[in-house]
Formats: sequence, C-alpha cells, structure tokens
Amino acid sequence: MSTYQTGRLTSQELAAEPFGQRDLAPERIDTWLAIAPDGRVTVFSGRVELGTGVATALAQIAAAALGVPLDAVTVVMGDTALTANQGYTAGSKTVQGTGPILHSAASAARAILVERASARLDSPADQLTVTDGAVHAARDPSRSVSYGELAGEGFGATFEVAPEAEEPGAGVSAPRLDLPGKIFGGVSFVHDLRLPVMLHGRVIRPWVRTPTGAGARLIAFDASSVDDLSGNIQIVQEGDFLGVVADREEQAIVAAARLRVAWSEPEDLPAQAELFDWLEGLPVSEHRVLVEAGGVEDALANASRTVSVTYRFPFQAHASLGPSCAVADVQPDSTTVYSATQGVYPLRDALADLLGRDPATIRVIHMEGAACYGHNGADDVAADAALLSRAVGKPVRVQWSRQDEFAWEPKFPAMSITVRAGLDKAGKLAAWDYTVRTPTHGSRPSGRAANLFAGQLIAPGTPLVTPWRGGGDRNAVPIYDLPAHRIAADWVPMGPLRSSSFRSLGGFANSTATECVMDELAALAGVDPVAFRLQHLSDPRARAVVETVARRAGWDAPLASTLGAQRGRGIAFMRYESEFAYAAAVAEVTVTPVAGAIRLDRIVIAQDCGRVVNPDGLRNQIEGNIIQAASRALLEQVAWDDHHVTSLTWADYPILTFTEAPDIEIELIDRPEEPAFGAGEVTTCVAGAAIGNAIANATGIRLRTMPFALAPGANAPS
Repeated sequence: MSTYQTGRLTSQELAAEPFGQRDLAPERIDTWLAIAPDGRVTVFSGRVELGTGVATALAQIAAAALGVPLDAVTVVMGDTALTANQGYTAGSKTVQGTGPILHSAASAARAILVERASARLDSPADQLTVTDGAVHAARDPSRSVSYGELAGEGFGATFEVAPEAEEPGAGVSAPRLDLPGKIFGGVSFVHDLRLPVMLHGRVIRPWVRTPTGAGARLIAFDASSVDDLSGNIQIVQEGDFLGVVADREEQAIVAAARLRVAWSEPEDLPAQAELFDWLEGLPVSEHRVLVEAGGVEDALANASRTVSVTYRFPFQAHASLGPSCAVADVQPDSTTVYSATQGVYPLRDALADLLGRDPATIRVIHMEGAACYGHNGADDVAADAALLSRAVGKPVRVQWSRQDEFAWEPKFPAMSITVRAGLDKAGKLAAWDYTVRTPTHGSRPSGRAANLFAGQLIAPGTPLVTPWRGGGDRNAVPIYDLPAHRIAADWVPMGPLRSSSFRSLGGFANSTATECVMDELAALAGVDPVAFRLQHLSDPRARAVVETVARRAGWDAPLASTLGAQRGRGIAFMRYESEFAYAAAVAEVTVTPVAGAIRLDRIVIAQDCGRVVNPDGLRNQIEGNIIQAASRALLEQVAWDDHHVTSLTWADYPILTFTEAPDIEIELIDRPEEPAFGAGEVTTCVAGAAIGNAIANATGIRLRTMPFALAPGANAPS
C-alpha cells in the first residue's frame, strides 16, 4: 500500500542517512520526488500532515500526474535534511499551494521519463503510453520499460509551476495514508518515538504563560529534595529555566513534583470577570483602516434603522488531545530534533538561536502530534527537550502533562468587535462600520529563541521580537455588496496570556460577528435571513453555497417541536480570507429554558473549495472543523485567578463530547475547472455564527459573548 512516512525509519536508519545529502532548490524536480530502481516513488513536501489528510491528497496528485498506482507512492513531509523550506503548514494552504508544485514537478518528470523511454525503445515519444509506472510502445505493448529502469540517478532538470493546471485523479476518494499506523498502534506520533539510550525530562514552571515568560523569577531550588529518588535524577538550570532528567518518564514526573522550588511573587493578572473591560480599555498601538468607501457617518445618520453592537470572544486553548511532546538529541557537532512543529525550518533557526549553533548543524524532523490546528506547545516542548539534551549529552524525550499543556501553550487571544450598521427605507444595507480590537495572533518561533518559552527563561535571554501585526483582521472584510463602509483593525498590546495562531486566526471571530449582525439586520428589516444575504451577494459562487445549504437543510420547513424546549435554526456564510473557499452553514438547536441548556442537534454545510481532490478527505476536514467550532462556540474559555491559569483539566476546560456532537450533513460543490482551495479552516468560520443565530431564532435572545450560554430560567420574549 501507499505509505506516509511519519516516524518513517528506525532511529538507527535515521542516523545512517547522509546529512544534507539533497540539493533542495525549489525549482528542481529532484527536490520534490525520487524514483527508486523498484519503481517506488517518494514525494517530498515541506508542508506537513496535521491529521487533516493532506498527505493522501498530495500522494494522489503526484501518482495521477506520473501515471503510477497510488500504492507505489511514499510521502515524506517536513524534514530539514530532506524537504524544501515551505515555511509553516498553516492557513489551509497545503493542497492549495503544494498541490500545483507536485503536479508540475511530476508532469515534468513524466515527460523526461517518456523521452528516455523513446530512446530506449527506439520509438517516437508520441507513440508511447504510460501505465502503472511503465512506458509502453503503443503499437506493441509488450515492448516496455519501467520508471525504475529509467529514473537512474534522478532528473537533473528544473520545472515551472503551472498553478492553474487541472490535476488528474482529482475527485476520487482514497484511503487515508496516515490512519493505519494510528489505528493499529504503529509509530505514528512523536509521542511514540523511542531512541536508544533515551532519557526522559520534565520542566518546572508556574502554571501560567505571560507574553514575556512565566510571570515570575526562579529564586532557588533544593536539590537535596530529590536525593532519595531512583532514576539517576539530574537537575538542569539555566537562568529561570529549570528541569529534571531521569532514566524513565515516571521517574522524571516524580522528581519534578518532588523538587522544592521557590519562585518570586507572580505578576498580577486582570480579573477574569473584567476581561473585556480591560481589553477595551487598552491603548491602541496601531489603528489600521482596511477598506473604506462612501461616507459612513452620513450614511448612518440618514439610515432608517440602525444597530450598534459589540461581540466578544474569550481566550481559548488549542486543547490538543495529547499534550505536547518532543525528542531532542544534542551532540557537540550535530543536533536532531523530532517535533510536531508546523514549521521545521523556522523551528530549526529558533533552536540555532537558542543553542548558539549553526542552523546547518541542526536537523528538525516532523512527526505528528495529537492535534494542533495552530501554534500550540509543539515548538516550546522541542526547545525544552533541546536544552535538557544539551545539558546531559544524551537524547531526551519531554512530554508535557495535561496541566502543563493548558497552562503553557499559546492561546487564542481575547477579541472584541464593534459593528454599527444601518438600513435604508427599502430594508437593504445602507452603512457598515466595523472595528475589530485584537492583540497579535502570531508569535510563532520564526527563527528567534525569544519566541520559545524556554528562550524567554534562560540567562542571558534574547530580546523579545515585536509581535506580528496580523491575523486578527482575517475575514474582517466580507464579500457582501456593501454600500458606504469602513472596516478597521485596532491592534492592542498582547494580553495577560501569551497568544498566537489558532485555527483560522481572527477568521472565526470576525465571521461570527459579521454573520450574527447580518441576522440582526435581517430581523430589523423583516426579511428572511437567507433572502437578506442573497440580496447583498452578487458573486455567483457565493450565492450557490447559500442556496445549496438552504435547500439541503430544508430551510423553509418548520422544525419539529420538543416538549418543554424551544427549537431554532440559523444560517451563516463566508468566503475564507475573502478570496478562497466558500462555505455556508445551517445549524439547528434545542434550548431548554428551565436549565438554560443549549444543544446543537444538526448542522448542514455547503462548501465550494474549487477542485475537490479527495472527497472523503474533504468531508473529514469539514467534520473536524464543525466539531471544534461548535465546542468553541458553546463551551470553551480559559480561566485564571490572580496569578495562574486555573482551567488545567478537562473538567475545568470542557470540550464537546461524543454524545454532544451534532448530526453533520455535507454538500460538496465540486468545480473541477477551478483551482483547489484549502479546506482546513473554512467551515470553522461559519459554524459559530450559525449556532449563535439558531439560538436567537429559538429564544429571541441575542447572545453576543462566547461561549454562548443562557442563564437557567431564561425564556424567549413573548
């Protein structure tokens, strides 16, 4: 069968691979694929598998372009010694960005192989055919030569990317390459990796992560407090960085818990009950008008009806099911790190900065973690493992605890969005004034040790990097036909907790606010929410997803009643980043007023990602989007006290359970003539808004702060 090589070799085989053996210039065919003498094809991708099935989609694209069976393809992803530097795997850009590259490289390789076969078979190239990795003479199929015989030492040629080319083989579901190892207990996750003579480490910090570190300084520790423990306990300290290393993981856990440590008084955190007052009181470090047209103030003043509302979103955790883990082997002349990072090259450069090493001596190999969808703790735990390994001179595996993960991972930042909008006398939009207030959504390592938790704690530390001003404004600009409008972003300093990239970045909040306000305006105009959206959409693909989801959901049919409960239905639409995939959602909820309980019963999705490569893989992505977005909309928020994060367990930070998962129906709009757009974040952005609109439809109560919750006894107005 086809394979996806995560944990692809044993540690001995990895060590035996020639370091830096590949020329990874992106224009070379050999950077992206290789064919072995037995005909097996290896595809190399700088983007990585995050559990979304992209390895399978990329294998399909390459296999179809080459004319080989899918089961002859192996995919290698995210290895600084073997794959090109494609930056971060983020923004639903893997199939969208890497698919055309692989298709073009494979097509160029196929043309070269056919030319070589032409000489070998003494037949014109246009009289040759390719079947299952072999080139045949069309008039005499018995005369053939395999790709393995033709590939030799490689291709030695360059190629140009044809991004609009239609990938052959698209639209066919294929089994996920990454699932067998996960299902049958293979080495699939970085947590599974074991190296010879590997030790285990744990780090010790307060349970909070502020933008500048741990919010406290290390005063002292008592090494004698672990003297009686077994496991050859070693204590590692560099400035405020403190950890223990032991022979076995359970020994390291006991030692970290037993070691007596004194910290300085932690920094005060703002009162959680006053979070949004605090956020909205922060000074604006940069005000940026994203788009503006017409006279917004005059249009609002002349509108027949107006709304002025603010939607608020709390800090949320990635809540990865498996806490972050990494393995590092730091030796005097070389460093190898196994990490679930989304960017092997940026992490490599940050580790070089942290360790004071030449990046060329550091190899970062991606292995999957147990979910991420943004910048969780994967990079930070890699830095922890690297510092501990350097101190003890042996490979060290570090796995955070559940409490560590909830406390230390970078969070989705709290945001607030204020919208003033007005209708004309005909009930159509006359004015739209939108401002998102947001801290940074980007503090990934990006080659700097200061963006690693450990890098903020060692002495001497490195200067902090100015946060990237971006991400929070994602999808602030909708594609509705807006009249007079002004859309702006107010960037504020980082909040009390370290924040960074989270699935869709600001797209989730901005789409929720936009689509909930569109519903509020539809109600003000006395117009059906679907009809109101269609009135303001001229893009035919946008109209198609709205009309499709309404039809599939039975929008005009009444909802069945439930004794003692209220039922409602809501819709939402968006185009991701205003230029890529389209999605629309209809959510159905049941609200029990006596208990204040909200249940998401059903959600229907229509999605247009252009050309669909693997329909089953796309459905998997959409389902994951919906479950996570519903959980964020109804349940999730980080909690803290004066000094520390307190939502440290699943009891304190509940996520949607199996019994709470809704029925999900998906309608894919395949456009094989169009480029493929990414799908990993798109429906995330419509699910929350559809749920909010459904609650309002059921109860008459408009909730504007996530997670959406009703007080017990709340009843809809009569």
